[in-house]
Amino acid sequence: MVVANMTDFNVDNMKMRAQLKADGITEVKVLISHPMETGRKKDDFYQLIPAHFVQLLTATLNGQLVLEAQWGTGISKNPYLTFRLNGAAVGDIVSVTWHDNLGKTATQNIAVTPA
Repeated sequence: MVVANMTDFNVDNMKMRAQLKADGITEVKVLISHPMETGRKKDDFYQLIPAHFVQLLTATLNGQLVLEAQWGTGISKNPYLTFRLNGAAVGDIVSVTWHDNLGKTATQNIAVTPA
């Protein structure tokens, strides 16, 4: 996806999967569509592209916080995150929320499925 300007950016575009493995560990994979601009890159006209990046990402399992990450400009465009959980069951709800430096936020919920 090429981001030409802010109006082309869809803040609700997040893909997730949560699978309960045979060993009882739930593996959660998240792909976030976000430009993750550092504020130091220039466009074709040598103008600085303003900073636009995810600052805070949280994950909950059935409403209980299981992960909190503070990100900065060192994270690449369209970040991919994988983490593992103990104690989840098939049908439990995993929720991931991010907040960026421009005040935009997105949340995605998914039920845990068997592998």
